[in-house]
Amino acid sequence: MFGIVRPCSHRLGEGLKTQWMAHLCGLCLALRGDHGQFARIVTNYDGLLISVLTEAQAERATGWRRTAGPCPLRGMRTASVAQGEGARLAAAVSLVLASAKVRDHVADGDGLLARRPVALAARRVAASWGRAGARTGSDVGFDTAVLVDAVDRQIGIEALAGPGTPLLTVTEPTETATAAAFAHTAVLAGRPGNAEPLAEAGRLFGRLAHLLDAVEDRETDAASGAWNPLTATGTSLTEARRLADDALHGIRLALREVEFTDGKLAHLLLAHELGRSVDRAFGSSACGHAADGARGGAGAHGPGGVLAPPAGGLHPVEGSFGPPQQGGPYGPQSPHAPHGPYDPQNPYGGGGNPFGGGPSFQPPGPGKRGFWAGCAAAIGLCCTCKVCCAEEYEGPWSRKKREGCLSDCDCDCNCCEACQCCECCECCSCCDCGL
Repeated sequence: MFGIVRPCSHRLGEGLKTQWMAHLCGLCLALRGDHGQFARIVTNYDGLLISVLTEAQAERATGWRRTAGPCPLRGMRTASVAQGEGARLAAAVSLVLASAKVRDHVADGDGLLARRPVALAARRVAASWGRAGARTGSDVGFDTAVLVDAVDRQIGIEALAGPGTPLLTVTEPTETATAAAFAHTAVLAGRPGNAEPLAEAGRLFGRLAHLLDAVEDRETDAASGAWNPLTATGTSLTEARRLADDALHGIRLALREVEFTDGKLAHLLLAHELGRSVDRAFGSSACGHAADGARGGAGAHGPGGVLAPPAGGLHPVEGSFGPPQQGGPYGPQSPHAPHGPYDPQNPYGGGGNPFGGGPSFQPPGPGKRGFWAGCAAAIGLCCTCKVCCAEEYEGPWSRKKREGCLSDCDCDCNCCEACQCCECCECCSCCDCGL
């Protein structure tokens, strides 16, 4: 599972958590239904925003939900899941962008993809996903060529970028792709007047996604010698944070212009959780516009204009879904730490794989699986969504017990006691979104 919007189940509340899971499962099942079990591996947190936005704008009517059959990840219980054109558009976008991501990794020769047989197989998978995404996009009236074109232009822009190149020049293809996807949700929902503000929100969301990915990968890319937009253009973390805060503010302003039928979940994800994603990426709860920490952080900027952690060290965004970020959501001695003491060089534990215990070509230890057996187990985890939905699952290589993304977190969840915006999102004054 990947994506920048990873909400805490406590902050969502029971009602919105149920809705969020309906869209997540709906995206997963749309991928399986149209493209087979293996396609479910591209299910991602950000892709479901397309489904959320489509349903949020639509008139209340039957046909947006269906009852899914028993699933092992739900204790063999049925569940109401999102269906229809919103889920299928989300599936199409996820497939095309995942295809581009794989091709990019193959071109860079990352990890096992440096081996010719593996690279060949990966190219075939990427091509298959690209064609599948184009078919599904066509079925819902969306031309995925705009996504493919953006990916192709991205490669050329990165090749020419250097010190002094504006960072927004590098993020433009991503912005264009996400703007098109967001705008098409208005078409599917029968709200053409929403297309323009949603395109603006999508453009800025794409900018944020690109920026946060660059910030989070900065140190890793420097160590491996991989290309990173911040390093290549000479952009400081201070400037990157300013751009991120401006994009977040722009998204909130754009959402004011959108006519929603029920925009509670969309508002919470794009106005509130997206802000927490920015804080998580920069390791601070401070705003990039003020040195005194306008959003609660003391001393947002350290020596040399580099964003520094708040007083008391790095504090993670508590209770978020997904793997621990810098500092980890658990202290080294925490009894809740599923992976033991947090290692910043190996945030997932084991071999650095989100499934726990990553691939290793060393002989497996007692009780561990070998590389190929672990690969088979990892594919099984992906195709059954255990990583994202199960309370506990077994690491495919290490066979250690891991907590699923939806397991209980340890956050205090007092995100807005004054207006309880996590529950209602209608009369919220805890941010400048105006919703």
